[in-house]
Amino acid sequence: MTTPTDTPSATDPRIYGYHAHVYFNADTLAQARSLCEAAAARFPLKMGRVHEKPVGPHPDWSCQLAFKAALFADVIPWLLLNRQGLVVFVHPITGQDLVDHRDRALWMGAVRPLDLSVLPETSVEYDL
Repeated sequence: MTTPTDTPSATDPRIYGYHAHVYFNADTLAQARSLCEAAAARFPLKMGRVHEKPVGPHPDWSCQLAFKAALFADVIPWLLLNRQGLVVFVHPITGQDLVDHRDRALWMGAVRPLDLSVLPETSVEYDL
């Protein structure tokens, strides 16, 4: 677990890492599981649970891949080339959860509507 020693500012946030959320449904469950497991085998990242229901702000079934900022240049291109049509939502982890999900996100595939009402504005603990 990483805890920042300084509070991120809105004007100069620090990116501690990223979450990539792979979205899927019953028809693409095996494909998503395979993609996430392959990512976890290839990179030093943390694969979360494969949720077969919407969780948190996510409108679809999903699996989270959590990784340190230094891995961005390796993980993101790999996901771009290997997602095979799955939607992937990527956001930075700066300690400003609402802004990270709402204003700083990247989408691979269709943009999906998030339920931002469940997000706190800030967070200080990250498990990367």
